[in-house]
Amino acid sequence: MSSPNNSSGTDKVSHNVYFDGKVQSLGIETGKGKATVGVMKKGTYVFNTASPETMVIIEGNMSTKVSGGDWLSHKKGDSFEIAAHTSFEVICDADVAYICYYN
Repeated sequence: MSSPNNSSGTDKVSHNVYFDGKVQSLGIETGKGKATVGVMKKGTYVFNTASPETMVIIEGNMSTKVSGGDWLSHKKGDSFEIAAHTSFEVICDADVAYICYYN
């Protein structure tokens, strides 16, 4: 998902907006470190990672394809990892809610 624009050392929640508002997330600090909780509207998106990411699907289904890989399906409750400095495609057939942990 691209690195969040969190302001370090503050108690503020960051609000990240991508793809003309079709993907939005809120940046938070968790016991696992920085994370974003977000939503994706139905659509196709391409993201680039700056750090390793673990995505957990909270609601909905999505398909993902990491550069050079196969399409994988993910449903509510699934999690998957994306390596740092990787590009990946996402297809959402309906709205999706997720949490993304930045390692």
